[in-house]
Amino acid sequence: MLIGIDLGTSMIKAAAFSLDGEILAVASRRAVLRHLSTERIEQDFEEIVTAVGIVVSEVRAATTRTPIAVGITGQSDGLWLLDHEGRAVRPAISWLDGRGNRALQRWMDDGTYEAVFRRNGNAIFAGSQAPLMAALAEAEPESLRAAATASYVKDGILQRLTGVRATDPSDASLPFLDTRTRRYDPEILRLLGLEPHSHLLAPVDASPGRAYPLNAAGAALTGLPLGLPVHAGPFDMPACAIGAGVNELGDGLITIGTTLACQVLVGAVDTGGEPMGMTLCMPKPDRWLRAAPAMVGTASLDWILALVGVRPDGLEALLAESVPGARGVSALPYFAATGERAPFCDVSARGQLAGLSMGTTRADLVTAVCESVAYAARHCIEAAGFTGRLSVCGGGSGSRVWCQMIADVLQVPLHIARRPEVGARGTVMATMDVLGIAYDHAAWTRSESVVEPRSQSDHYEDGFAHYLETVDAARHLWHSPARERLTGRMQH
Repeated sequence: MLIGIDLGTSMIKAAAFSLDGEILAVASRRAVLRHLSTERIEQDFEEIVTAVGIVVSEVRAATTRTPIAVGITGQSDGLWLLDHEGRAVRPAISWLDGRGNRALQRWMDDGTYEAVFRRNGNAIFAGSQAPLMAALAEAEPESLRAAATASYVKDGILQRLTGVRATDPSDASLPFLDTRTRRYDPEILRLLGLEPHSHLLAPVDASPGRAYPLNAAGAALTGLPLGLPVHAGPFDMPACAIGAGVNELGDGLITIGTTLACQVLVGAVDTGGEPMGMTLCMPKPDRWLRAAPAMVGTASLDWILALVGVRPDGLEALLAESVPGARGVSALPYFAATGERAPFCDVSARGQLAGLSMGTTRADLVTAVCESVAYAARHCIEAAGFTGRLSVCGGGSGSRVWCQMIADVLQVPLHIARRPEVGARGTVMATMDVLGIAYDHAAWTRSESVVEPRSQSDHYEDGFAHYLETVDAARHLWHSPARERLTGRMQH
Protein backbone atom coordinates (compact mmCIF):
# COMPACT_ATOMS: atom_id res chain seq x y z
CA MET A 1 0.00 0.00 0.00
CA LEU A 2 0.88 3.69 -0.24
CA ILE A 3 0.07 6.51 2.19
CA GLY A 4 -1.00 9.97 1.08
CA ILE A 5 -0.76 12.89 3.51
CA ASP A 6 -2.95 15.94 2.84
CA LEU A 7 -2.16 19.04 4.90
CA GLY A 8 -5.34 21.03 4.40
CA THR A 9 -6.18 24.46 5.74
CA SER A 10 -8.74 23.04 8.17
CA MET A 11 -7.85 19.31 8.37
CA ILE A 12 -4.70 17.19 8.47
CA LYS A 13 -5.37 13.80 6.88
CA ALA A 14 -3.63 10.58 5.97
CA ALA A 15 -5.10 7.98 3.64
CA ALA A 16 -3.85 4.51 2.80
CA PHE A 17 -4.39 3.19 -0.75
CA SER A 18 -3.99 -0.25 -2.22
CA LEU A 19 -2.06 -0.55 -5.48
CA ASP A 20 -5.34 -0.85 -7.39
CA GLY A 21 -6.60 2.47 -6.03
CA GLU A 22 -8.93 1.27 -3.29
CA ILE A 23 -8.86 3.29 -0.10
CA LEU A 24 -7.99 1.21 2.93
CA ALA A 25 -8.09 3.67 5.83
CA VAL A 26 -8.34 7.39 6.56
CA ALA A 27 -7.43 9.34 9.67
CA SER A 28 -7.76 13.05 10.33
CA ARG A 29 -7.15 15.79 12.87
CA ARG A 30 -8.49 19.32 12.78
CA ALA A 31 -5.98 22.06 11.97
CA VAL A 32 -6.31 25.19 14.08
CA LEU A 33 -6.49 28.61 12.43
CA ARG A 34 -5.76 31.38 14.93
CA HIS A 35 -7.65 34.57 14.06
CA LEU A 36 -5.58 37.21 15.84
CA SER A 37 -7.44 40.13 14.24
CA THR A 38 -9.62 40.80 11.21
CA GLU A 39 -6.62 40.34 8.92
CA ARG A 40 -4.06 38.36 10.95
CA ILE A 41 -4.50 34.57 10.67
CA GLU A 42 -1.77 32.16 11.75
CA GLN A 43 -1.09 28.46 12.33
CA ASP A 44 1.27 26.55 14.60
CA PHE A 45 3.58 24.41 12.47
CA GLU A 46 4.53 22.18 15.40
CA GLU A 47 0.87 21.31 15.93
CA ILE A 48 0.73 20.21 12.29
CA VAL A 49 3.88 18.10 12.67
CA THR A 50 2.35 16.37 15.69
CA ALA A 51 -0.93 15.81 13.82
CA VAL A 52 0.95 14.22 10.91
CA GLY A 53 2.54 11.72 13.26
CA ILE A 54 -0.85 10.83 14.75
CA VAL A 55 -2.80 10.38 11.51
CA VAL A 56 -0.06 8.40 9.78
CA SER A 57 0.27 6.11 12.80
CA GLU A 58 -3.50 5.62 12.84
CA VAL A 59 -3.83 4.60 9.19
CA ARG A 60 -0.81 2.35 9.52
CA ALA A 61 -2.39 0.63 12.52
CA ALA A 62 -5.74 0.28 10.70
CA THR A 63 -4.24 -1.87 7.94
CA THR A 64 -2.25 -5.06 7.85
CA ARG A 65 -0.25 -4.09 4.78
CA THR A 66 3.26 -2.73 4.57
CA PRO A 67 3.60 0.77 3.10
CA ILE A 68 5.99 1.10 0.17
CA ALA A 69 6.00 4.92 -0.11
CA VAL A 70 4.51 8.16 1.21
CA GLY A 71 3.27 11.13 -0.82
CA ILE A 72 2.64 14.56 0.68
CA THR A 73 0.37 17.33 -0.54
CA GLY A 74 -1.33 20.25 1.16
CA GLN A 75 -2.36 23.86 1.15
CA SER A 76 -0.09 26.27 -0.65
CA ASP A 77 0.95 29.89 -0.14
CA GLY A 78 1.14 31.59 3.21
CA LEU A 79 4.56 32.04 4.82
CA TRP A 80 6.09 29.17 6.77
CA LEU A 81 9.41 30.46 8.12
CA LEU A 82 11.63 27.57 9.24
CA ASP A 83 15.16 27.29 10.62
CA HIS A 84 17.91 24.97 9.34
CA GLU A 85 16.32 22.02 11.17
CA GLY A 86 12.86 22.65 9.73
CA ARG A 87 11.47 24.14 12.94
CA ALA A 88 9.29 27.25 12.93
CA VAL A 89 10.94 30.55 13.86
CA ARG A 90 7.49 32.12 14.30
CA PRO A 91 3.87 30.99 13.79
CA ALA A 92 3.06 30.36 10.15
CA ILE A 93 1.12 33.11 8.38
CA SER A 94 -1.88 31.60 6.61
CA TRP A 95 -2.75 32.25 2.97
CA LEU A 96 -6.00 33.68 4.38
CA ASP A 97 -4.03 36.42 6.16
CA GLY A 98 -4.51 39.99 4.95
CA ARG A 99 -1.42 41.80 6.19
CA GLY A 100 0.10 41.62 2.69
CA ASN A 101 -2.73 43.76 1.28
CA ARG A 102 -0.77 47.01 1.44
CA ALA A 103 2.27 45.65 -0.36
CA LEU A 104 0.09 44.08 -3.02
CA GLN A 105 -1.88 47.30 -3.56
CA ARG A 106 1.40 49.18 -3.89
CA TRP A 107 2.61 46.74 -6.55
CA MET A 108 -0.71 46.99 -8.37
CA ASP A 109 -0.53 50.78 -8.35
CA ASP A 110 3.08 51.05 -9.58
CA GLY A 111 2.85 48.35 -12.29
CA THR A 112 4.94 45.69 -10.53
CA TYR A 113 1.98 43.33 -10.23
CA GLU A 114 1.36 43.32 -13.97
CA ALA A 115 5.09 43.15 -14.78
CA VAL A 116 5.40 39.93 -12.74
CA PHE A 117 2.33 38.43 -14.42
CA ARG A 118 3.78 39.18 -17.87
CA ARG A 119 6.87 37.16 -16.93
CA ASN A 120 5.33 34.00 -15.46
CA GLY A 121 1.53 34.07 -15.84
CA ASN A 122 0.92 34.36 -12.10
CA ALA A 123 -1.08 37.10 -10.44
CA ILE A 124 0.30 37.67 -6.96
CA PHE A 125 -2.34 37.74 -4.26
CA ALA A 126 -2.17 39.04 -0.71
CA GLY A 127 -1.81 35.63 0.95
CA SER A 128 1.11 34.46 -1.21
CA GLN A 129 4.73 34.56 -0.13
CA ALA A 130 5.83 37.81 -1.73
CA PRO A 131 3.40 40.26 -0.06
CA LEU A 132 3.77 38.49 3.28
CA MET A 133 7.56 38.63 3.07
CA ALA A 134 7.33 42.34 2.20
CA ALA A 135 5.01 42.92 5.17
CA LEU A 136 7.40 41.16 7.57
CA ALA A 137 10.39 43.00 6.11
CA GLU A 138 8.72 46.21 7.28
CA ALA A 139 7.10 45.14 10.53
CA GLU A 140 9.09 42.12 11.74
CA PRO A 141 12.47 41.88 9.99
CA GLU A 142 13.98 39.81 12.81
CA SER A 143 11.81 36.84 11.78
CA LEU A 144 13.20 36.89 8.24
CA ARG A 145 16.74 37.13 9.63
CA ALA A 146 16.13 34.13 11.89
CA ALA A 147 14.77 31.92 9.11
CA ALA A 148 16.67 29.57 6.82
CA THR A 149 13.70 28.83 4.55
CA ALA A 150 10.51 30.56 3.46
CA SER A 151 8.80 27.20 3.12
CA TYR A 152 5.44 25.75 2.18
CA VAL A 153 3.69 23.45 4.63
CA LYS A 154 4.17 20.21 2.66
CA ASP A 155 7.86 21.02 2.17
CA GLY A 156 8.24 21.73 5.87
CA ILE A 157 6.83 18.28 6.62
CA LEU A 158 9.16 16.76 4.01
CA GLN A 159 12.10 18.35 5.82
CA ARG A 160 10.95 17.02 9.18
CA LEU A 161 10.52 13.51 7.76
CA THR A 162 13.67 13.31 5.64
CA GLY A 163 15.94 16.23 6.56
CA VAL A 164 15.78 17.49 2.95
CA ARG A 165 15.20 21.18 2.16
CA ALA A 166 13.41 21.27 -1.20
CA THR A 167 10.23 22.30 -2.97
CA ASP A 168 8.46 21.30 -6.18
CA PRO A 169 7.63 23.41 -9.25
CA SER A 170 3.91 23.60 -8.43
CA ASP A 171 4.36 25.32 -5.06
CA ALA A 172 7.23 27.44 -6.39
CA SER A 173 5.22 28.59 -9.43
CA LEU A 174 3.82 31.62 -7.60
CA PRO A 175 5.34 34.10 -7.16
CA PHE A 176 9.06 33.72 -7.96
CA LEU A 177 9.36 31.00 -10.61
CA ASP A 178 9.93 31.30 -14.34
CA THR A 179 7.15 28.82 -15.15
CA ARG A 180 8.66 27.99 -18.55
CA THR A 181 12.18 27.11 -17.37
CA ARG A 182 11.03 26.07 -13.86
CA ARG A 183 13.84 28.04 -12.26
CA TYR A 184 13.62 31.06 -9.97
CA ASP A 185 13.50 34.32 -11.93
CA PRO A 186 15.95 36.91 -10.49
CA GLU A 187 14.09 39.69 -12.30
CA ILE A 188 10.88 38.91 -10.41
CA LEU A 189 12.76 39.10 -7.12
CA ARG A 190 14.23 42.43 -8.22
CA LEU A 191 10.86 43.83 -9.30
CA LEU A 192 9.37 42.95 -5.92
CA GLY A 193 12.31 44.33 -3.96
CA LEU A 194 12.89 40.94 -2.33
CA GLU A 195 16.39 40.13 -3.65
CA PRO A 196 17.87 40.33 -0.12
CA HIS A 197 15.67 37.38 0.86
CA SER A 198 16.35 35.13 -2.13
CA HIS A 199 18.43 32.81 0.08
CA LEU A 200 15.20 31.81 1.82
CA LEU A 201 13.86 30.06 -1.28
CA ALA A 202 14.26 26.28 -1.19
CA PRO A 203 15.84 24.46 -4.18
CA VAL A 204 13.27 23.37 -6.76
CA ASP A 205 13.31 19.67 -7.64
CA ALA A 206 13.27 19.05 -11.38
CA SER A 207 9.99 17.67 -12.74
CA PRO A 208 8.53 15.18 -11.96
CA GLY A 209 10.33 15.36 -8.61
CA ARG A 210 12.24 13.02 -6.34
CA ALA A 211 11.56 10.71 -3.43
CA TYR A 212 13.77 10.92 -0.34
CA PRO A 213 14.37 8.29 2.37
CA LEU A 214 12.57 8.63 5.69
CA ASN A 215 15.14 9.49 8.37
CA ALA A 216 15.28 8.45 12.02
CA ALA A 217 13.31 11.48 13.24
CA GLY A 218 10.61 10.89 10.60
CA ALA A 219 10.41 7.19 11.48
CA ALA A 220 10.06 8.04 15.17
CA LEU A 221 7.29 10.54 14.43
CA THR A 222 5.22 8.30 12.13
CA GLY A 223 6.09 4.73 13.09
CA LEU A 224 7.00 4.02 9.46
CA PRO A 225 10.13 2.08 8.42
CA LEU A 226 13.44 3.89 8.19
CA GLY A 227 14.39 4.60 4.57
CA LEU A 228 10.82 4.50 3.22
CA PRO A 229 10.58 6.70 0.07
CA VAL A 230 8.85 10.05 0.73
CA HIS A 231 7.77 12.39 -2.06
CA ALA A 232 6.42 15.95 -1.54
CA GLY A 233 4.41 17.58 -4.25
CA PRO A 234 2.49 18.71 -6.06
CA PHE A 235 0.43 20.88 -3.71
CA ASP A 236 -3.29 20.34 -3.24
CA MET A 237 -4.69 22.03 -6.36
CA PRO A 238 -2.56 20.08 -8.89
CA ALA A 239 -2.82 16.97 -6.70
CA CYS A 240 -6.61 17.13 -6.88
CA ALA A 241 -6.43 17.59 -10.66
CA ILE A 242 -4.32 14.44 -10.94
CA GLY A 243 -6.57 12.49 -8.59
CA ALA A 244 -9.71 13.60 -10.46
CA GLY A 245 -8.35 12.48 -13.83
CA VAL A 246 -7.67 15.85 -15.44
CA ASN A 247 -5.51 14.37 -18.15
CA GLU A 248 -6.29 15.90 -21.55
CA LEU A 249 -5.67 19.47 -22.67
CA GLY A 250 -8.76 21.57 -22.00
CA ASP A 251 -10.02 19.31 -19.18
CA GLY A 252 -11.05 21.19 -16.05
CA LEU A 253 -11.61 20.70 -12.34
CA ILE A 254 -13.66 22.71 -9.87
CA THR A 255 -12.76 22.08 -6.24
CA ILE A 256 -15.57 23.31 -4.02
CA GLY A 257 -13.45 23.67 -0.92
CA THR A 258 -12.54 26.57 1.35
CA THR A 259 -11.68 28.28 -1.91
CA LEU A 260 -13.35 27.68 -5.26
CA ALA A 261 -10.34 26.32 -7.10
CA CYS A 262 -11.08 26.27 -10.85
CA GLN A 263 -8.32 24.96 -13.11
CA VAL A 264 -7.78 23.81 -16.68
CA LEU A 265 -4.93 21.71 -18.11
CA VAL A 266 -2.99 23.67 -20.76
CA GLY A 267 0.05 23.06 -22.96
CA ALA A 268 1.63 26.54 -22.85
CA VAL A 269 2.20 29.46 -20.50
CA ASP A 270 -0.04 32.41 -21.42
CA THR A 271 0.90 35.80 -20.01
CA GLY A 272 -1.68 37.82 -21.97
CA GLY A 273 -5.03 39.27 -20.96
CA GLU A 274 -6.03 40.76 -17.62
CA PRO A 275 -3.61 39.57 -14.93
CA MET A 276 -5.39 36.97 -12.82
CA GLY A 277 -5.04 33.54 -11.29
CA MET A 278 -2.14 31.15 -11.44
CA THR A 279 -0.09 29.21 -13.96
CA LEU A 280 1.00 26.08 -12.08
CA CYS A 281 3.66 23.66 -13.23
CA MET A 282 2.46 20.06 -13.42
CA PRO A 283 4.79 17.08 -12.96
CA LYS A 284 5.09 16.69 -16.73
CA PRO A 285 7.48 19.39 -18.00
CA ASP A 286 5.20 20.42 -20.90
CA ARG A 287 1.97 20.73 -18.93
CA TRP A 288 0.58 23.48 -16.73
CA LEU A 289 -2.66 24.22 -14.94
CA ARG A 290 -4.26 27.56 -15.72
CA ALA A 291 -5.86 28.08 -12.36
CA ALA A 292 -8.44 30.61 -11.19
CA PRO A 293 -8.67 29.90 -7.46
CA ALA A 294 -11.39 32.25 -6.25
CA MET A 295 -11.73 33.01 -2.54
CA VAL A 296 -15.46 32.24 -2.63
CA GLY A 297 -15.89 28.53 -1.92
CA THR A 298 -17.34 26.78 1.11
CA ALA A 299 -15.98 29.58 3.30
CA SER A 300 -18.66 31.85 1.81
CA LEU A 301 -21.34 29.23 2.40
CA ASP A 302 -20.16 28.61 5.97
CA TRP A 303 -20.38 32.35 6.66
CA ILE A 304 -24.00 32.71 5.47
CA LEU A 305 -25.07 29.47 7.21
CA ALA A 306 -23.60 30.70 10.49
CA LEU A 307 -25.29 34.06 9.98
CA VAL A 308 -28.74 32.50 9.59
CA GLY A 309 -28.14 29.88 12.28
CA VAL A 310 -28.18 26.71 10.16
CA ARG A 311 -25.72 23.80 10.43
CA PRO A 312 -23.99 22.62 7.22
CA ASP A 313 -25.96 19.37 7.30
CA GLY A 314 -29.15 21.42 6.94
CA LEU A 315 -28.10 22.96 3.61
CA GLU A 316 -30.08 20.80 1.21
CA ALA A 317 -33.32 21.05 3.17
CA LEU A 318 -32.89 24.81 3.36
CA LEU A 319 -32.26 25.14 -0.39
CA ALA A 320 -35.49 23.23 -1.02
CA GLU A 321 -37.39 26.03 0.73
CA SER A 322 -36.35 28.60 -1.88
CA VAL A 323 -36.48 28.66 -5.70
CA PRO A 324 -33.98 29.28 -8.53
CA GLY A 325 -33.27 32.99 -8.46
CA ALA A 326 -33.82 33.13 -4.68
CA ARG A 327 -37.01 35.19 -5.14
CA GLY A 328 -35.03 38.11 -6.51
CA VAL A 329 -32.16 38.04 -4.00
CA SER A 330 -28.68 38.10 -5.55
CA ALA A 331 -25.22 38.01 -4.04
CA LEU A 332 -21.54 38.65 -4.57
CA PRO A 333 -19.69 36.09 -2.41
CA TYR A 334 -16.45 38.03 -1.81
CA PHE A 335 -16.33 37.73 1.96
CA ALA A 336 -12.57 37.05 2.43
CA ALA A 337 -10.47 39.67 4.22
CA THR A 338 -7.93 39.49 1.39
CA GLY A 339 -10.50 40.41 -1.27
CA GLU A 340 -10.56 38.39 -4.49
CA ARG A 341 -7.83 36.87 -6.64
CA ALA A 342 -9.69 35.22 -9.57
CA PRO A 343 -10.88 35.80 -12.22
CA PHE A 344 -9.73 39.29 -11.22
CA CYS A 345 -7.54 40.45 -8.36
CA ASP A 346 -8.70 43.18 -6.01
CA VAL A 347 -7.80 43.42 -2.33
CA SER A 348 -10.80 45.75 -1.86
CA ALA A 349 -13.37 43.23 -3.18
CA ARG A 350 -16.20 42.70 -0.71
CA GLY A 351 -19.39 40.69 -0.70
CA GLN A 352 -22.94 41.93 -0.93
CA LEU A 353 -26.56 40.79 -0.82
CA ALA A 354 -29.09 42.67 -2.94
CA GLY A 355 -32.79 42.48 -3.77
CA LEU A 356 -33.85 42.01 -0.15
CA SER A 357 -37.40 42.66 1.02
CA MET A 358 -39.48 42.04 4.13
CA GLY A 359 -40.49 38.75 2.51
CA THR A 360 -36.92 37.49 2.09
CA THR A 361 -36.27 34.27 4.00
CA ARG A 362 -33.05 32.77 5.29
CA ALA A 363 -33.46 30.09 2.59
CA ASP A 364 -33.42 32.85 -0.04
CA LEU A 365 -30.22 34.30 1.43
CA VAL A 366 -28.45 30.94 1.39
CA THR A 367 -29.73 30.12 -2.11
CA ALA A 368 -28.48 33.47 -3.40
CA VAL A 369 -25.00 32.83 -2.00
CA CYS A 370 -24.92 29.28 -3.44
CA GLU A 371 -25.99 30.61 -6.84
CA SER A 372 -23.34 33.35 -6.67
CA VAL A 373 -20.65 30.72 -6.04
CA ALA A 374 -21.96 28.77 -9.06
CA TYR A 375 -21.74 31.94 -11.16
CA ALA A 376 -18.21 32.55 -9.86
CA ALA A 377 -17.32 28.99 -10.90
CA ARG A 378 -18.50 29.66 -14.45
CA HIS A 379 -16.71 33.03 -14.50
CA CYS A 380 -13.45 31.39 -13.41
CA ILE A 381 -13.54 28.17 -15.44
CA GLU A 382 -14.32 30.07 -18.64
CA ALA A 383 -11.53 32.57 -17.93
CA ALA A 384 -9.14 29.62 -17.48
CA GLY A 385 -9.95 28.32 -20.98
CA PHE A 386 -12.09 25.26 -20.25
CA THR A 387 -13.07 23.24 -23.36
CA GLY A 388 -13.10 19.57 -22.33
CA ARG A 389 -14.34 17.28 -19.56
CA LEU A 390 -15.24 18.89 -16.23
CA SER A 391 -14.70 17.19 -12.87
CA VAL A 392 -15.64 18.39 -9.41
CA CYS A 393 -14.35 17.55 -5.94
CA GLY A 394 -14.06 19.08 -2.48
CA GLY A 395 -16.39 19.19 0.49
CA GLY A 396 -19.06 21.10 -1.42
CA SER A 397 -19.28 18.31 -4.02
CA GLY A 398 -21.04 16.24 -1.36
CA SER A 399 -24.16 18.38 -1.86
CA ARG A 400 -26.05 16.92 -4.80
CA VAL A 401 -28.34 19.98 -4.88
CA TRP A 402 -25.43 22.43 -5.06
CA CYS A 403 -23.66 20.35 -7.73
CA GLN A 404 -26.90 20.28 -9.74
CA MET A 405 -27.06 24.06 -9.48
CA ILE A 406 -23.47 24.38 -10.76
CA ALA A 407 -24.14 21.95 -13.64
CA ASP A 408 -27.24 23.96 -14.58
CA VAL A 409 -25.31 27.25 -14.50
CA LEU A 410 -22.45 25.88 -16.63
CA GLN A 411 -24.68 23.67 -18.81
CA VAL A 412 -22.05 20.91 -18.83
CA PRO A 413 -21.96 17.50 -17.09
CA LEU A 414 -20.09 17.40 -13.78
CA HIS A 415 -18.01 14.27 -13.17
CA ILE A 416 -17.86 13.72 -9.41
CA ALA A 417 -14.28 12.70 -8.64
CA ARG A 418 -13.64 9.40 -6.91
CA ARG A 419 -13.88 9.87 -3.16
CA PRO A 420 -12.69 10.13 -0.56
CA GLU A 421 -9.42 12.10 -0.40
CA VAL A 422 -8.93 13.22 -3.99
CA GLY A 423 -5.83 15.25 -3.12
CA ALA A 424 -4.19 12.37 -1.26
CA ARG A 425 -5.06 10.11 -4.21
CA GLY A 426 -3.39 12.54 -6.59
CA THR A 427 -0.20 12.85 -4.57
CA VAL A 428 0.03 9.04 -4.27
CA MET A 429 -0.34 8.78 -8.05
CA ALA A 430 2.43 11.37 -8.49
CA THR A 431 4.59 9.38 -6.06
CA MET A 432 4.05 6.17 -8.05
CA ASP A 433 5.04 8.01 -11.24
CA VAL A 434 8.26 9.21 -9.60
CA LEU A 435 9.09 5.73 -8.34
CA GLY A 436 8.16 4.00 -11.59
CA ILE A 437 5.34 1.95 -10.05
CA ALA A 438 2.86 0.81 -12.71
CA TYR A 439 -0.87 1.35 -12.06
CA ASP A 440 -4.18 1.58 -13.91
CA HIS A 441 -4.74 5.33 -14.35
CA ALA A 442 -8.36 4.94 -15.49
CA ALA A 443 -9.25 2.79 -12.48
CA TRP A 444 -7.60 5.17 -10.03
CA THR A 445 -9.46 8.19 -11.44
CA ARG A 446 -12.89 6.78 -12.38
CA SER A 447 -15.82 9.10 -11.64
CA GLU A 448 -18.22 8.20 -8.86
CA SER A 449 -21.16 9.67 -10.75
CA VAL A 450 -22.11 12.32 -13.31
CA VAL A 451 -24.48 15.22 -12.69
CA GLU A 452 -26.18 16.12 -15.97
CA PRO A 453 -27.36 19.71 -16.49
CA ARG A 454 -31.08 20.38 -16.62
CA SER A 455 -32.66 22.65 -19.23
CA GLN A 456 -32.75 25.80 -17.12
CA SER A 457 -30.34 27.66 -19.34
CA ASP A 458 -32.51 30.74 -19.93
CA HIS A 459 -32.94 31.43 -16.23
CA TYR A 460 -29.30 30.90 -15.34
CA GLU A 461 -28.03 32.67 -18.48
CA ASP A 462 -29.87 35.78 -17.33
CA GLY A 463 -28.69 35.22 -13.77
CA PHE A 464 -25.07 34.93 -14.92
CA ALA A 465 -25.39 38.04 -17.07
CA HIS A 466 -26.76 39.93 -14.05
CA TYR A 467 -23.90 38.56 -11.92
CA LEU A 468 -21.32 39.89 -14.40
CA GLU A 469 -23.03 43.28 -14.51
CA THR A 470 -23.01 43.44 -10.72
CA VAL A 471 -19.33 42.49 -10.55
CA ASP A 472 -18.44 45.17 -13.08
CA ALA A 473 -20.39 47.84 -11.17
CA ALA A 474 -18.94 46.73 -7.83
CA ARG A 475 -15.35 46.88 -9.08
CA HIS A 476 -15.82 50.59 -9.72
CA LEU A 477 -17.62 51.22 -6.43
CA TRP A 478 -14.95 49.43 -4.36
CA HIS A 479 -12.55 52.19 -5.45
CA SER A 480 -14.84 55.21 -5.39
CA PRO A 481 -13.24 58.21 -3.63
CA ALA A 482 -15.97 58.26 -0.97
CA ARG A 483 -15.54 54.57 -0.15
CA GLU A 484 -11.77 54.86 0.02
CA ARG A 485 -12.10 57.79 2.43
CA LEU A 486 -14.49 55.77 4.61
CA THR A 487 -12.24 52.72 4.53
CA GLY A 488 -9.23 54.82 5.43
CA ARG A 489 -11.00 56.26 8.47
CA MET A 490 -12.11 52.79 9.63
CA GLN A 491 -8.54 51.50 9.42
CA HIS A 492 -7.24 54.34 11.56
